[in-house]
Amino acid sequence: MTSPPFDVDAFLSRPLTARVATNGPTVRPVWFLWEDGAFWIMTGQETRLCHRVRSDPHLALVVDECDVTTGCVRQVIAHGDGELVPFDVPRGRRKLARYLGPDESRWDPRLAEYVDGRPQGRGSVWVRLEPTMLRARDLSYAAAL
Repeated sequence: MTSPPFDVDAFLSRPLTARVATNGPTVRPVWFLWEDGAFWIMTGQETRLCHRVRSDPHLALVVDECDVTTGCVRQVIAHGDGELVPFDVPRGRRKLARYLGPDESRWDPRLAEYVDGRPQGRGSVWVRLEPTMLRARDLSYAAAL
């Protein structure tokens, strides 16, 4: 990959929504964690996403933003094989805190159940996608004032 047009790590550390595509094709919005050069997506062991990754691990993922008031348009596109990884609560906490804030007492109880000490976070697993291709594009423009 050539030098990206913006700080990809800073961009991916923001609480943005990604869309992940599996063979089928199917596309779904997901919350994610960008850590150790990989996207981490929490899902259940019996979800369609988990079943699709088991049968064909090739994934495509896009994270983007488009702010028409500022003209900021950026995107990160990734491809690679997803792997199913056992759920760990510390990573689950980091992921949920990035979207819900650091105060767990304010989290919706349905989401807090994933990290409250129940065995394996209600049957959760991680889909880990370490991209074999990652492309960052800045398509920003001067917004009309």
